[in-house]
Amino acid sequence: MTLYEGRPESVAGREEKEIGAYDFLDALGVSYQRIDHEPAMTMAVCEEIDKALGATICKNLFLSNRQGTDFYLLLMPGDKPFKTKDLSAQLGTARLSFGAPEKMEELLHTTPGSASVLGLMHDKENRVQLVIDREVLVGEYVGCHPLVNTSSLRLLTGDLEKIILPATGHTPIVVDLPRYEMMEG
Repeated sequence: MTLYEGRPESVAGREEKEIGAYDFLDALGVSYQRIDHEPAMTMAVCEEIDKALGATICKNLFLSNRQGTDFYLLLMPGDKPFKTKDLSAQLGTARLSFGAPEKMEELLHTTPGSASVLGLMHDKENRVQLVIDREVLVGEYVGCHPLVNTSSLRLLTGDLEKIILPATGHTPIVVDLPRYEMMEG
């Protein structure tokens, strides 16, 4: 896997939403590195990309309440197990589950497997609440998809917090999700 600086030289064959992600970052003056790869559908594939990027690729989970009226985008370390009860307790909401793919497409302009914090640039009405596990903010870099799962980006965590999120108009709720030790036997 090759680490490239910035957007691809040619956008031929690239989806409009991916190009839009590069346009957004470039307009903000945010520098980023990129790796192109086969579709990353599992965290195992993402681990290989992590190593090449030198950044932790986050799990980006699109969640909603049972009524489908409140939506959340959770960024958490890819190696941390997700238990809805832990997040629900910290958010003070009950019965969180994965949001409908149609809602993800409508609100974030992306699909399951490609969810990304960059999708918030499309959520002009702030219908999606960003939630970030504190561990994500500790590292120097954060990894994410440019709204497609065939490329991954490395962004400075500081740029995410100080430039990208303010540009989207989203203020994150920071949570501390527990790490569960693997049970032996």
